[in-house]
Amino acid sequence: MTYNILISDPLSEDGIYPLRQADGFNIVMETNLTPEQLGERIKDFDALLVRSQTQVTRDIIEKAQHLKIIGRAGVGVDNIDLEAATEHGIIVVNAPDGNTNSAAEHTIAMLMSMARKIPQAFYALRNQNWDRKSYVGVELKNKTLGVIGLGRIGTEVAARAKGQRMNVIAYDPFLTAEKAAKMGVDFGSVEDVIKAADFITVHTPLLKETRHLINAEAFKLMKDGVQIINCARGGIIDENALYDAIKSGKVAGAALDVFEQEPMVDFRLLDLPEVVATPHLGASTIEAQESVAVDVSNDVISYFTTGTVRNSVNLPSVPKEVMAKIEPYFDLAERLGRFLTDLSDGTAEEVNIQYSGELANVEVGPLTRNALKGLLKRHLGENVNDVNALYLANQKGITVNESKSTTAKGFTNLMTMEVKNANGTRTAAGTLLNGQGARIVKVDNYLVDIVPQGHLVFIRHNDRPGVIGRVGTLLGEEGVNIATMQVFRSNAGGDAIMMLSIDKVAEDSGLAQLESLAEIEHVTAINM
Repeated sequence: MTYNILISDPLSEDGIYPLRQADGFNIVMETNLTPEQLGERIKDFDALLVRSQTQVTRDIIEKAQHLKIIGRAGVGVDNIDLEAATEHGIIVVNAPDGNTNSAAEHTIAMLMSMARKIPQAFYALRNQNWDRKSYVGVELKNKTLGVIGLGRIGTEVAARAKGQRMNVIAYDPFLTAEKAAKMGVDFGSVEDVIKAADFITVHTPLLKETRHLINAEAFKLMKDGVQIINCARGGIIDENALYDAIKSGKVAGAALDVFEQEPMVDFRLLDLPEVVATPHLGASTIEAQESVAVDVSNDVISYFTTGTVRNSVNLPSVPKEVMAKIEPYFDLAERLGRFLTDLSDGTAEEVNIQYSGELANVEVGPLTRNALKGLLKRHLGENVNDVNALYLANQKGITVNESKSTTAKGFTNLMTMEVKNANGTRTAAGTLLNGQGARIVKVDNYLVDIVPQGHLVFIRHNDRPGVIGRVGTLLGEEGVNIATMQVFRSNAGGDAIMMLSIDKVAEDSGLAQLESLAEIEHVTAINM
């Protein structure tokens, strides 16, 4: 059988070489098609390969009569309607690893350029100004590089910095002492990193939690003369705070490849002589462009020859009869993952999920991926989805085990999720109550009845008279309204837990005050 492949954006010939060499593929390259032309041409093709230029809209997808897979030669898939592709059973793949080396090299290039003031010196020399005294730099040897975010790119940057004989201290929500030791880096909290580092580079996704992660308060904690690099995402560094920190002398240099608004409209930072910058060139190498094309080409070949892909970014098709049974549990699975992310203190090392009752008789892989999505999403952002969650868990060194039991302990179905890390094991079990939706019915060894929605506060305490009143009074003084409060205990006067549902996010100061109460052992905010 021959599969027809349409390439509608310019791709490297070396990148699509695997497709040209594989048997059974007819490749047609037609670029600069109008939407109308693409809508007409797509009817005859089994696969579509694009970069960022082609807009694969719902209208295009609905006109595709034979399309099985869309390959995006790059990381972002914002030019592809994922919802429409999923609805029509079309797999979308991208190339998340293809630009890793280029981005890491660019980060090191920016680091060195900043440390030795190379762009500034070149600009002066080009203007016929032979000035050596103004451009005295600093060596990297024996300096400390702080790496915030130790994913693919952050890990490569750390390795290259070690090659420059730098000391490296890193933060990543999935970094453990064992992993850090193998890499030869120190690790700590974000605060630990920014306090210790002479140079700081960020490599996190841009999330609600990471937007302006490096802000005015963070700059106050840094060493005088610190130097900052951002080749990840604009917005991780508060540009106004960075400007002020440079003007005050706190920050001696900044190297920026990404900005809060692109193309730039505010050039104040570039007016500062301490700043070196490039226009988002981290992945702009010949090799990276070839690599991303190779990755999607190989995924297209694999899909049509084995039915599997490595880098899918949407849901695979599931038989309708299976979907009908498990789809109602998708939300519960993800919420269990979210719940245990906040409840667990530390990086997950092992995840065990057991399906009991009627769920034991069906394929539950999609539920496991939803649970992992909930577990990972808080740290990795919206790029985590049902398909790549298991791959990302494996990449982070998290062991995932799945088991089944026909005994559901009084429930028609029960899903139990256990997360293990260096600090211990936390467990939550959930089910669907008829007409009432998702419920968490067990937390560790306590039988509970929790609606996994909104803002929750989990309190471990000693069962003593007056504890509930003191908790309510303290939160009231903080302006926090309690919607529901449930208390569960193992025995009178012993260990107990309290679960509060509140109307707004609890401030850290309020949680700290709760934890200071004599009867309270631990307080955890859980955002569902």
